[in-house]
Amino acid sequence: MIARPPALTASLSRPSVPLPLRFFDCLLVVAFLPFALLAGLPVPGALAGAVVWLAARALGVLIDVLAARNPDPRVSTGMIFAGGMLRPLLVGLSILAIGRLGEREDGLTAALLVLVAFTIYLALSFILRPQRNPTP
Repeated sequence: MIARPPALTASLSRPSVPLPLRFFDCLLVVAFLPFALLAGLPVPGALAGAVVWLAARALGVLIDVLAARNPDPRVSTGMIFAGGMLRPLLVGLSILAIGRLGEREDGLTAALLVLVAFTIYLALSFILRPQRNPTP
């Protein structure tokens, strides 16, 4: 029988990851706003991008909580899938609306803010996701 090497990554569950680290992308978005104002970026675009990103993250957390409470795994999976499709659609439509209702620079600023926040969110989700330990 071949012995498997021990896992090199620690198994992290959601509650064991500190709250500020789980929502680091949201903290950076909020911390970026004063610097955006000082740098002369379009204020409506920066504020709208921050609101859109924070609302999308809150919607994701709400969907995850509701899916975890649902006893039927098919419904839970459907909720998570629908949320995974709905959130980017709403973010994209919001950015388009910001660019159409305001100046084009507002839409560009909102899009860049959301892009950077999503990149940080994606990287942290890969780093902090729970690792499955293989069973023999």
